[in-house]
Amino acid sequence: MIELTINNKQHKLDLPDDMPLLWALRDIVKLTGSKYGCGKGLCGACTVHMDGIAVRSCVMPISAVKGKSITTIEGLSENIDHPVQKAWLEINVPQCGYCQSGQIMSAASLLASNDSPSDDDIDQAMSGNLCRCGTYPRIRSAIHLAAKLAKEVK
Repeated sequence: MIELTINNKQHKLDLPDDMPLLWALRDIVKLTGSKYGCGKGLCGACTVHMDGIAVRSCVMPISAVKGKSITTIEGLSENIDHPVQKAWLEINVPQCGYCQSGQIMSAASLLASNDSPSDDDIDQAMSGNLCRCGTYPRIRSAIHLAAKLAKEVK
């Protein structure tokens, strides 16, 4: 039995220790915002936060998250009012949208640790998130806008 917090709700899950967190989130808890992309932790579509840090849920065994706090895209904000989500909408970042929940979660993690990222900071933090549509310039612009929006809220 694994106990963990997902989006501020306690869960007790009876799962094999080696089950990837992504499958527990999608198939057991029914939170489908995190996507399966590569299954090897290389594309970032499955990115969630574990105790506030961006991690790839497709390669994270459920045993490694025991007692941890997990935040998915569904738990980032209640009303799509997180600065990153607002900026994503304002800049109209998504094209196909498949990678966007992972992109948003990585961007939110970056801004939690760096409230004024440079282009290089953004490129480095986002380098593990792939976008087949090539919306990287809009992603970078949205992260700069989100940093600005976050400062206005403080």
